[in-house]
Amino acid sequence: MPEIPVITIDGPSGTGKGVLCGYLADRLGWHRLDSGALYRVVAHVALSRGVALENDAELAQIASSLDVSFKQGRGESRVILDGNQDVSGAIRTETCGNTASQAAAHKAVRQALLQLQRQFRQMPGLVADGRDMGTVVFPDAGLKIFLTASPEVRADRRYKQLKDKGNSVNLARLSAEIKERDARDAGRSISPLIPAPDAIVIDTSELNIDEVCSRVAAEVEKVFRLP
Repeated sequence: MPEIPVITIDGPSGTGKGVLCGYLADRLGWHRLDSGALYRVVAHVALSRGVALENDAELAQIASSLDVSFKQGRGESRVILDGNQDVSGAIRTETCGNTASQAAAHKAVRQALLQLQRQFRQMPGLVADGRDMGTVVFPDAGLKIFLTASPEVRADRRYKQLKDKGNSVNLARLSAEIKERDARDAGRSISPLIPAPDAIVIDTSELNIDEVCSRVAAEVEKVFRLP
């Protein structure tokens, strides 16, 4: 069986990982894995069931029994739970995001999701975005990208995104939550948010998304054949 190619895109929220991942998946005709969505789905289910974030065993049980798929089209990915529930909007709230970050710190949750994530590696290839795709989940990926940006820029991007969707949001609180999440993700003992040694690090603070996509497409062309 031929090796299945993988591109990993890691980094904190607000750096453009999702848009870049969708762009590459569309251009290459490859499968897509939004690993952050998996953790958000765990958080969504836990919140709906009233499961405490300290309940390691129950969180791991939720993670191990997930039935999640992604419907990709024109750069947009819909998250489908149990074959028929579109939870794309429900898992994108700030509450769900913060809960997901806390759940992701549990070793049992990460172990439960590891094999599920690796099952997305199917022909003709996979573009995976997250926080430990290149370091833990797919350490043999042919190309590893790590996106970064200043917390202030990322908070402003998220603020505008939420305002455009009609949400009421406070920029100062949002910025504080992002910095808190960064510290938690980078400081955890299990799969901390760090670039893989062989990752290409790109600071997107001063780049628009088209510039980011063009730059990464050039890197992809060096390794894979981009249509």
